[in-house]
Amino acid sequence: MEWIEATFGVRRPVIGMLHLKALPGDPGHDPEGGIAAVVAAARRDLAALAGGGVDGILISNEFSLPYLTETEPITAIAMARVIGELLDAIDRPFGVNVLWDGRATVDLAAATGAAFAREIFTGVYASDFGLWNPSVGAVARHHARIDRRRTRLLFNIVPEAAAYLGSRRIADIARTTVFNARPDGLCVSGLTAGAPTDSSILAAVREAVPGTPVLVNTGVRDTNVREQLAVADGAIVGTFFKEGGVFENPVDEARVRHLMGIVRDLRAGR
Repeated sequence: MEWIEATFGVRRPVIGMLHLKALPGDPGHDPEGGIAAVVAAARRDLAALAGGGVDGILISNEFSLPYLTETEPITAIAMARVIGELLDAIDRPFGVNVLWDGRATVDLAAATGAAFAREIFTGVYASDFGLWNPSVGAVARHHARIDRRRTRLLFNIVPEAAAYLGSRRIADIARTTVFNARPDGLCVSGLTAGAPTDSSILAAVREAVPGTPVLVNTGVRDTNVREQLAVADGAIVGTFFKEGGVFENPVDEARVRHLMGIVRDLRAGR
């Protein structure tokens, strides 16, 4: 648990999602605006997240829909360009996530100096993006070779838009993931980005792996943040921070400030 507080400077940190617009090679990419438009939008959202007081930033290619489970090289390359443009303005711990490719994620983390990374590293799933079979052993070896400073890896064990192939209980999946893959933390999600995470599933994972940080990964909002952080060791928040709470919209600093005020009260015991 110690690395969470050491990295973010607080217990139960709230990590704000910085969703990048569609990148070169993505179906939704704007060729007229190009990479400059992606950078400009990211810089605006970064300022709103920081101004609202989040404890960390997680940068992902959220609008690369539909996602690949093995990304094309241009995706991580473009993300590295965007992050490089933003580094002068990032004043708190940041992480990366190349959806949905574990190897590309650790590559990007090593190239940009990210403090942490999130991805699906274990399991086999039937998903909206096809059969999904990450190889955690291969990714772990690649990570060890290229990243000697050890970016912290957060394993999402309940991925959105996918179902685990098999009938194992989530608590058992959590236990064996921790035993076999040694993640730095686990993320528990709802059905899609912005969908609430089932509190009973979150509690089952928390109970199963008492020595491993567990983060709530989707659906945190002002009405449930106290309940979720009573169980989880931190939260990753994206959709609630957007204008009107709409996934595709820009970040609304007022909504960030509102949620972070609740969190600060919670930390103070109020």
